[in-house]
Amino acid sequence: MNIAFFLIPKKDIVYLKENATMRQALERMEYHSYSAVPLINSEGKYVGTITEGDLLWKLKNTPGLTFQNTQDIFLSEVEQHVLNLPVTIDAQIEDLISRAVVQNFIPVVDDQQIFIGIVRRREMIEYCSKLLIQQKVQVADKIRLV
Repeated sequence: MNIAFFLIPKKDIVYLKENATMRQALERMEYHSYSAVPLINSEGKYVGTITEGDLLWKLKNTPGLTFQNTQDIFLSEVEQHVLNLPVTIDAQIEDLISRAVVQNFIPVVDDQQIFIGIVRRREMIEYCSKLLIQQKVQVADKIRLV
């Protein structure tokens, strides 16, 4: 199955541009209760995933940085500690399973590496769950026929 079935388009998700500030990231992540969001550059290309941990490490390791002056730090200056590799839109659901084990979402890009959306782990688990239920029903039906 093609992942386009699971794709949540860019217009429907929260993401940040790498020229956003730490303050903007913290406020947006708090408002939406997210611990990680995709990060894109000015050309719309996916450049990584910014996490709460990345922001906390930057705050901890930058002398004199406080919440009040996080508006002076751009996300491009924040080291990313988690590598969430994107997939292209023509990837298959099987290609995502190993990534979904360690990522809440998988970024999706087009052929020019332009960010077009995400596939969330939740939808993948729901899909697999439905398949398992269907499989159980089929087995139960076969047993009844015997």
